[in-house]
Amino acid sequence: MPQAEKTALIAMSGGVDSSVAAWLMQQQGYQCEGTTMRLYRNADIGLSPYHTCCSQKDVDDASEVAFALDMPFEVLDFTMEFKEQIIGKFIRTYEAGGTPNPCIDCNCIMKFDKLLQFAENKGFSCVATGHYARVEQDANTGCYLLKKALDASKDQSYVLYMLTQKQLAHIRFPLGETNKTQTREIAQKLGFCNAKKHDSQDICFVPDGDYVRFMEQYTGKRYPHGDFLDESGKVIGTHQGAVRYTLGQRKGLNLALGAPAYVFQKDMAANTVSVGPERLLYTDALIAENMNWIAIESLEAPLRIKAKTRYRQQEQWATATPLEHGRVRIVFDEPQRAVTAGQAVVLYDSDTVVGGGTILRAF
Repeated sequence: MPQAEKTALIAMSGGVDSSVAAWLMQQQGYQCEGTTMRLYRNADIGLSPYHTCCSQKDVDDASEVAFALDMPFEVLDFTMEFKEQIIGKFIRTYEAGGTPNPCIDCNCIMKFDKLLQFAENKGFSCVATGHYARVEQDANTGCYLLKKALDASKDQSYVLYMLTQKQLAHIRFPLGETNKTQTREIAQKLGFCNAKKHDSQDICFVPDGDYVRFMEQYTGKRYPHGDFLDESGKVIGTHQGAVRYTLGQRKGLNLALGAPAYVFQKDMAANTVSVGPERLLYTDALIAENMNWIAIESLEAPLRIKAKTRYRQQEQWATATPLEHGRVRIVFDEPQRAVTAGQAVVLYDSDTVVGGGTILRAF
């Protein structure tokens, strides 16, 4: 992307964060244009046109903010790509027994791949989003670093670990040094229509959290009942379909065992769900694949690092060791609870993201 002009394409979700990000970029002297990615049509997935994020209401809100900022605005249709690469993977991962993270996939494939390509083709010098994170360039190496937001409670670096050096060079996170209270205050001062709009908490295309209902409606499948097993392999009940259960789940099992029971294993081929005491959820290590390194070129030797396997988890001390085919073994100093295949493991050095990947299995 050309760097001579300060021109920015603003990814506008219709929420308060990206709206304030647009204003902040203008304050920094950028000539801005807003865009909203249409990722699906609500009628196609059984939702009201004004329900959930990425809805028509969000498009309308983004358009209204762009108008208030005297900024050109357009909607980009990525529905086909989203259907094939995000929703399709989401369903396949659940059916294989994992727990997907479609927000990370969307960032990787949609926001920071297709949107950056669009921006480059249009001649913009950068793309700005409302994420709470920071990008800095190392003065000695020239390497771009992804860092946590100053507001630890809103930090989103975990879901951005897949960014490449080329992408980081052309991404701006203007909210990285602000907090949510300041963001809302700015939006209210400017009179934005979405100043008091609630943050989206759920997967955008599954707003009620019932992902199996969505999968059955979307695919036309019905996931069959099967056996609950105890830790010895004995049948102790009937479940409603293995895809409905996640590692560490306790509620909704409808089993009377006389003691708390948690899902600790699933066999998708046999359609069985194994439950047992909480101690069975703890593992010392994991294998990760599809690694993306940011602060280093690659992992060549064991590295002491902090790692997190869930978005809201505090980082934990571990040792990362390279394996064949680009995979990494991560051994934690202390056992970790419910490390789940399909989720991301992200590695940190203080406030800097070293890299991350997809959890293949825990042991």
